[in-house]
Amino acid sequence: MNKLSHIDDEGKAKMVDISHKKDQIRVAKAKGFIKLKQETISLIRDNKMKKGEVLIVAEIAGIQAGKKCNDLIPLCHPLPLSKIEVSTNLTESGVEVKTLSKCIGQTGVEMEALTAASVALLTIYDMCKAVDKHMVIGEITLIEKTKTDIAS
Repeated sequence: MNKLSHIDDEGKAKMVDISHKKDQIRVAKAKGFIKLKQETISLIRDNKMKKGEVLIVAEIAGIQAGKKCNDLIPLCHPLPLSKIEVSTNLTESGVEVKTLSKCIGQTGVEMEALTAASVALLTIYDMCKAVDKHMVIGEITLIEKTKTDIAS
């Protein structure tokens, strides 16, 4: 089994040294889902939630969260993000959230994509909790992670 990169020889948590890595174009995509009651879906579709436009607010919250990932997860590196994209899709059983994060840097951006998806889903939960006591957040997963060398 590979050694965990965030643990030193004494088992203590550490931030990984990435100074030896070259800059690359890094992209990550993630998704998640929140299951909602039909009444809640209708309220969102008809823009009748008391807290406002659920999907737009969730998308903005996800973008903000992705930009703050290193403030939320202790061992994440601060990254010079060039893009965070969050999209929501109202389905017949809830809302699917998809995210994309991108930067030119020395380490991946999957935590930013996953954080954006998670917070977008939590925002939907918060905005709908007054009318739906049976929401379920799940299926938060990394879809894709790539790194591409920068042409000289």
